[in-house]
Amino acid sequence: MPELNVQERTSLLLPITEAAGLTTDQALARLGSGPGGLTGEEAERRLAEIGPNAVRTHRANGWAVLGRQFASPILILLLITAGLSLFLGDATNSIVIGVILLVSVGLGFTNEFRAEHASEALHDRVTHRAVVLRDGATTEVDVTALVPGDVVHLSLGAIIPADIRLLATGNLLCDESILTGESLPAAKDPAAVQAGAALADLSSCAFMCTVIQSGNCTGVVVATGGRAEFGRIALGLGERQPQTEFQLGLKRFSFLLLQVAIGLTTLIFIANLLLQRPLIESLLFSLAIAVGITPQLLPAVVSTSLATGTRQLAKRKVLVKRLVCIEDLGDMDILVTDKTGTLTEGKISFTAALPATAELPGDALLTLGLLATEADYTDAKLTSAGQNPLDAALWDSPGASGFDPGRYERLDMIGFDHQRRRTTVLVREAGGPPQLVTKGAPEDVLALCGPVAPAVQALLDEQFDAGSRVVAVATRPADGPGTLTAADERGLTLAGFLVFLDRPKANARQSLDRLEELGISVKIATGDNAKVAEKVCADLDVISGGTLTGADIDALSDADLAASARTATIFARVSPEQKARIIALLRQSGGSVGFMGDGVNDALALHKADIGISVDSATDVAKDAADVVLLDKDLGVLAEGVMEGRRIFANTIKYVLMGTSSNFGNMFSAAVASVVLSFLPMLPGQILLNNLLYDSGQLAIPGDRVDKEQLRAPSHWNIAFIRRFMFLFGPISSLFDFATFALMLFVFDAVPGEFRAGWFIESIATQTLIIFAIRTRRVPFVRSRPSAGLITASLGVVALGILLPLSPLQGVLGFDPLPVPFFLALLGMIVLYLVLVEIAKAWFFARAAQQVPTVPVRRRADTHHIARRAFRFSIPVKMPPFTPGPGGLRRPGRRRTERIRSASPEQGTMRRSGG
Repeated sequence: MPELNVQERTSLLLPITEAAGLTTDQALARLGSGPGGLTGEEAERRLAEIGPNAVRTHRANGWAVLGRQFASPILILLLITAGLSLFLGDATNSIVIGVILLVSVGLGFTNEFRAEHASEALHDRVTHRAVVLRDGATTEVDVTALVPGDVVHLSLGAIIPADIRLLATGNLLCDESILTGESLPAAKDPAAVQAGAALADLSSCAFMCTVIQSGNCTGVVVATGGRAEFGRIALGLGERQPQTEFQLGLKRFSFLLLQVAIGLTTLIFIANLLLQRPLIESLLFSLAIAVGITPQLLPAVVSTSLATGTRQLAKRKVLVKRLVCIEDLGDMDILVTDKTGTLTEGKISFTAALPATAELPGDALLTLGLLATEADYTDAKLTSAGQNPLDAALWDSPGASGFDPGRYERLDMIGFDHQRRRTTVLVREAGGPPQLVTKGAPEDVLALCGPVAPAVQALLDEQFDAGSRVVAVATRPADGPGTLTAADERGLTLAGFLVFLDRPKANARQSLDRLEELGISVKIATGDNAKVAEKVCADLDVISGGTLTGADIDALSDADLAASARTATIFARVSPEQKARIIALLRQSGGSVGFMGDGVNDALALHKADIGISVDSATDVAKDAADVVLLDKDLGVLAEGVMEGRRIFANTIKYVLMGTSSNFGNMFSAAVASVVLSFLPMLPGQILLNNLLYDSGQLAIPGDRVDKEQLRAPSHWNIAFIRRFMFLFGPISSLFDFATFALMLFVFDAVPGEFRAGWFIESIATQTLIIFAIRTRRVPFVRSRPSAGLITASLGVVALGILLPLSPLQGVLGFDPLPVPFFLALLGMIVLYLVLVEIAKAWFFARAAQQVPTVPVRRRADTHHIARRAFRFSIPVKMPPFTPGPGGLRRPGRRRTERIRSASPEQGTMRRSGG
């Protein structure tokens, strides 16, 4: 291909409306391409000039992250407090608050920017592939490498990777609802349309992010990235992702803190005014209390947890497309999955051709099967790129080597779709009469044939009982060489069965055991025959809770299907709509449902699930619909992801429980002391410095160890539990604050500077060290060891808190030196405090365990799932979680695990029942 100059290359930016009105030859010429596509060298030149085929790249933007830090209400409150202090001449307090503000912003920015980089790395690893002609040969490339002029081959279920001018089609129907809003699929044809036609009328073109619902096509790329029709719309809309249950829980928690802060600070301000304290001093102190009661670094702790989690999951071959979806992964308690590649190896091999009659040789039956594949077998460079696994297995079989494509001419074809579940071709051998060949699911193909002989049905049942996947082949003489329609699929004669095998995975049983230990019930949804699915389960020593076929599902009402789906383990011969219906009804039953799929027929169910899971080898539409992408289609890998999600939530809750109880206790103490004492118990800047030191030490929580029982069941935000925890442990903290007040006033006769120094040190020590008690329900250090990082950070903060009032900065900070006996008394109070907290903790959780566990059905607004599909740009829409039902996979004689959620958001409890 001749090299194009700059002017010619600029003319490659061809409007899709103009391309639609050109003939196929004219369109190729305008784009500087040909039927054999571009050369690799020319494609690289165009990619360098035009840029990648991506609507929006996931690149960390430091300025945007910094802007979000200053949008925080807590930081705005700090700015107001610092400004008021400076305006009123309190420069020292203003400087202290300013330093705290900078440190808080710096920590938040650092952790969130790291999280953005983690997200960026994840998106770099989730790829979409396209079958393209380069240098006259078929190959697969990343869709971001497509350029105008590339000739692409697309088949059923493919997401159109760019705006393309169609060159050839085979019964092509495209779902264009994402662009046009039209629910019915649009028929496509390569014939040129009239110039100036509306977008919905451009039948000779296919558009980025629309989906091939049936058929296949070849087309030349016209526009990529932001120049495509969808790209322009997506860039105009911006990116606003829906909130997950984890984010909604954080919002509810923040609202709780806001209520407590407003109530407490209002009472303090009014009380100080009634005591005729200076107005400005009272206002600044009240603002400091409002800031002090809030966990200032909660966003940083959450982002650190999520970033740490993504790195750990990536090492385990689990990629999360949105960081906040990690918690939703841990929330899962029902998993609905296909069996191929999860319970089986996913390596389908052709094993036998079984003719229906003795007159037809096995190699002739195999030839009919090869003729009914969608591959272009006249291409001397035929590859498995873009083929479905069954067709690829046929072409890879030894018998396919004897197939002579020169003997056959394919006149027309009706491609596979998930409603018909078959492919039909019209072929002619060496100029002979045309013949119609149909290949597909046995039930659907046999329905088009005459009565089935008992011996043939017995042969089919024997293969199903053996766990084989079976494809039926039927044929008849064609009426003529005309165009095929679905009405032509009639009056067929069964030729025989093509048999395939997909062996159970060696580690599948171990993976199922791990999921059972995590309280997750596993259900199978497959397009295979029910006997095949049951045979795989039997080979894995699994007892099924029952099987529902597609026909059974259609016959059941929603109420009956909801009840049956909770107990059933296998859903066989199910359509995409039936899978989605099952997922929706399971959700309504009360728990959190994950769906794992990799085909175009799984996209609806992936959108309906609380957490959609796909694999890196999946179809583009499945990967786009998923929240989580596994680099290895293995239930064991998924179990690792679930554990990581639960670990992250457990560590986040540690910070929340510790922060709310300690902060509430300290600020309540400050409120009472401000009313009783003739001076402020702590200056506003000292309160904020105390809070910042304490919070900084807790940044090590995301790396802390988590007890095993906290990973055995999903945990959820429970604001009532947090409130009860706060109102029990907060007053315990206040009790020791009051003891410190008494010690300073009545034993050491402390002046204000000494009083503030003493309480500052005691407050830092008690509220920091309490993490070792709150982080576990077990006995700390004896039965539950914290991480080395948490120990180091906590002790470091306590040491710094003790040193600051004794350092040369004591005057600037408003502290006076303390007598040595104070530190001996402090040590005794800390020990007594931790012992009392342990006693209270044992009583609190014992009381919670005695309560009857209830499982509220948590619902969010049931919105339409609209997949705004752009490559490297996905917006998964979440659905409400619910409670698990029985019917998960288990071994014969094993004791089935039933999870009962406790009132605690930290963890559930496990109850064993016979079975």
